[in-house]
Amino acid sequence: QVQLVESGGGLVQPGGSLKLSCGASGITFNNYAMSWYRQVSGKERELVATISNSGGTTNYADSVKGRFTISRDNAKNTAYLQMNSLKPEDTAVYYCKADWRVWRRYYWGQGTQVTVSS
Repeated sequence: QVQLVESGGGLVQPGGSLKLSCGASGITFNNYAMSWYRQVSGKERELVATISNSGGTTNYADSVKGRFTISRDNAKNTAYLQMNSLKPEDTAVYYCKADWRVWRRYYWGQGTQVTVSS
């Protein structure tokens, strides 16, 4: 059965850093592009960052560009989101998504809470 499990969220002060992980099982990991999304209650889920299946191409939302870095380790079936210079507006539940784009097949993780506050 397919599972995506996020970890690494928590409480951090403004200007601090966190690194999120998304471990995948039940899929051929290197077939899938990986993305991080975030969602605040009452708002739409928004795309934060995407990395291609090989790791050669990345894209970021303007709001996080220069502060966040998405990466992946295909040998470990894991995607990461390094978050630096965190701001209160980064507070959200962060979700990872595995996307086999050719076949329009995708899976979501359960989410991990990130809270940026003094």
